[in-house]
Amino acid sequence: MNFGPDRIYHVYNRGNQRQTIFFEDVHYLLFLEKIRKQLLPYCDILAWCLMPNHFHLMIAAKSSGCSIRLSGSNPVQELSYRMGIMLSSYTSIINKQRNLTGGLFQKKTKAKHLDSSEDVIRCMHYIHQNPLVAGLSHGTLEEWKYSSFPDYSGLRKGTLCNSAKLFEVTGYEQSSFLNDSYDVIDSSISDLFY
Repeated sequence: MNFGPDRIYHVYNRGNQRQTIFFEDVHYLLFLEKIRKQLLPYCDILAWCLMPNHFHLMIAAKSSGCSIRLSGSNPVQELSYRMGIMLSSYTSIINKQRNLTGGLFQKKTKAKHLDSSEDVIRCMHYIHQNPLVAGLSHGTLEEWKYSSFPDYSGLRKGTLCNSAKLFEVTGYEQSSFLNDSYDVIDSSISDLFY
């Protein structure tokens, strides 16, 4: 992954062989703490959703996340390094708790640059609609608590997501959010985000 300062990315990964990565509520919360600790100093989280076997993050890279550090003898961007730490430390805890071995996540976390405001807005809705499309939220986006949708809709005052930044950089009106949220993203445009 190669990040540019102030650029917006859709970051995602899933369980190895599509296996479950979040087994209990406490695992979702643990992963959110890992995001907060490892990523927030290096990026703004603009939207997020954790699903039983995968996760989505929309991030805006900070300059500090784009700086280069040595990992062994290899140069790597700080944000990429921190994502690796986040995933490996989470995997280590889950493997220990569940008596598992090996990788929990697929080898490479993907990061797709979103180069227009329109793509950022559509990707945000796509991320929030994942539980609805997967049948996990029983017909409403409000039911799935492991996403930034409750923060955007005013149902929760979370501190992980910087929704104000998304509105600022895209010019999207917060008043449009709820009306637009249920316009299900056509699966054919998911190629824009993968």
